[in-house]
Amino acid sequence: MAVRSSLGLDTMSSSDASAVDRVIDWHRCHPDDLLAIVGPTASGKTDLATAVGRQIGAEIVSADSVQIYKAFDIGSGKPTLQQLEAAPHHLVSHADPLDSVDAAYWVAHAARTIDEVRRRGRVPIVCGGTFLWVKALLYGLAHVPGADPSLRLQHLALAEREGRPVLHARLREVDPQTAERLHPNDLTRVSRALEVYALTGRPLSAWHREHGFAIPRCRFRLFAIRTETATLTARIQVRVRAWLDGGWVDEVDALVAQGYDNARAMGSVGYAQVRAMLAGTLPRPELEETIVRATRVFARRQRTWLRDLDVAWLS
Repeated sequence: MAVRSSLGLDTMSSSDASAVDRVIDWHRCHPDDLLAIVGPTASGKTDLATAVGRQIGAEIVSADSVQIYKAFDIGSGKPTLQQLEAAPHHLVSHADPLDSVDAAYWVAHAARTIDEVRRRGRVPIVCGGTFLWVKALLYGLAHVPGADPSLRLQHLALAEREGRPVLHARLREVDPQTAERLHPNDLTRVSRALEVYALTGRPLSAWHREHGFAIPRCRFRLFAIRTETATLTARIQVRVRAWLDGGWVDEVDALVAQGYDNARAMGSVGYAQVRAMLAGTLPRPELEETIVRATRVFARRQRTWLRDLDVAWLS
């Protein structure tokens, strides 16, 4: 499914309009429940959320761990001007690239934003692909120990010296379940999982199992867009090429020049590959296909995460 970027129902396919109608019909029957639109990267979440938002007077609360940062614009797929005009978006370009943004930070800001939207008589729609954040908003956070700055500095030094995959390999040894859902370049989350293990002797996945994420904090409905693998791959390829043609490499080059080389978002899928090309470790002719391949792996991982959530699939 791919909602047209024009956002006009008259230009959508029948399946597109049907998806919008299904979400709106559910909202009308459950007006007090929180609405969330999730799904794999490039599946059309923002288009769907914005089309629904325009129809029902909603505002979008972004649940995207890269879009939340300022200056990381092209490769994070931030909403277009047209989408912003159709429905306000919150928690996009919200934090400085060097800020420490984790699930607890986002949940606090998202909960506050949702309350503010409702007080204005509008409808909040949570939309994004960072499912850990969405899950934490809906079910709360596991009670794990706080941060240890000294451990984080050790992990950062090791990553800079030997590469981020070295840390991921260590995590796979002590907590393979968490390592499976984290990208090797996700320095912050990999470091945090290693930190929890070092402080408690228990893997982060065990803490999450103990929490259970079984009792919701509010009534909600999750919708996700079902997209065939071949269709999703084609969408990823088109998007990556458009972003590269639109100045993505120059954006990353500027971010590095501004001192954001070690920013959390720089380790995200796509940004990590562009950074590697600029550093001379990835040949320029291989950049596009390498990003597409990494994004496909990420999309498969997202689908795995969605199995843990009660999702209504749209097709």
